[in-house]
Amino acid sequence: MPATTHVLSHPLVNTRLAKLRQVSTTSKEFREGIHELSIMLGYEASHDLEQISVQGQSPISTFTGLVVKPRIGLTPILRAGLGMTDGLLTLFPDAPVYHLGIYREKVSLQPVEYYSKLPASPPVDLIFLLDPLIATGGTATAALHMITDWGIPLNKIKLLCILASLEGLKHLSEQFPGIEIWAAAVDPHLTKDGLISPGLGDTGDRLNNTAKEF
Repeated sequence: MPATTHVLSHPLVNTRLAKLRQVSTTSKEFREGIHELSIMLGYEASHDLEQISVQGQSPISTFTGLVVKPRIGLTPILRAGLGMTDGLLTLFPDAPVYHLGIYREKVSLQPVEYYSKLPASPPVDLIFLLDPLIATGGTATAALHMITDWGIPLNKIKLLCILASLEGLKHLSEQFPGIEIWAAAVDPHLTKDGLISPGLGDTGDRLNNTAKEF
């Protein structure tokens, strides 16, 4: 596993992930689980953010506090990344959200870009890239190309995912050495169709209740 990949190890994370894996989990429960895990991932991934001092007035006296210095932007990959967005907005309520539309072509498994809401130049210092599943790594790789071409350095991007495959992580680290990745868990296998096994199924469908089988 790449050295810059961080996998959460916590009983609460494991419990929510086990619930997400169950085929019997409803879309409502699935959305709630993704939301909660996203908050946990964002919390852990933000532990090293630079801080600056601020002066304030409490009901008792003046005080010196600390606040996050970098301007943070959220970039969910449509459509499944939307399931992670509200969780990160809970932590960073003023963060702008820049949507990227990328889908994986079913036969070739190659990423296809169809939408970008990135402004002309970056008004932020740090990007949290949100992609619930890193299977082959192709979609995340395409998104990273878009963001770095936009002008955000690789060391100012944190990729957050609920679940990754070992193959996908290897592909990402080869394309973008040093990319910082935070995952709730890593599964060892991909199916011949490029799906993580045992995985979660199609996250977009499960979030939006648009599939009857997984």
